[in-house]
Amino acid sequence: VQLQASGGGLVQAGGSLRLSCAASGRTFSSYAVGWFRQAPGKEREFVAGIGWSGGITSYSDSVKGRFTVSRDNAEKTVYLQMSSLKPEDTAVYYCAADSLLSTVRIGKKLDYWGQGTQVTVSS
Repeated sequence: VQLQASGGGLVQAGGSLRLSCAASGRTFSSYAVGWFRQAPGKEREFVAGIGWSGGITSYSDSVKGRFTVSRDNAEKTVYLQMSSLKPEDTAVYYCAADSLLSTVRIGKKLDYWGQGTQVTVSS
């Protein structure tokens, strides 16, 4: 499975963006997918994740209620809808996949990672 994240950009505080994580490979629908972010000088952190069927989702406390993760297995794409963006959401966002959502949430030794997409929120 290869992953490609896109959709980042510059937005004002309070605005919205939708990130996409497009996958190649026949087994994409078998994988849980997570979104992570890394701000300058900070460690990478888990943001949101979704199980293989889309029935289970998980969010970090910092984005709960503002971000929504979803997936379209037919399109092999996972989305991260980000609303009410804050300057502290500024980071490079990555998507990653592994067999279990519980593993994705930990964010270590995941099977697949995509390249990052920059999100910048101005105040």
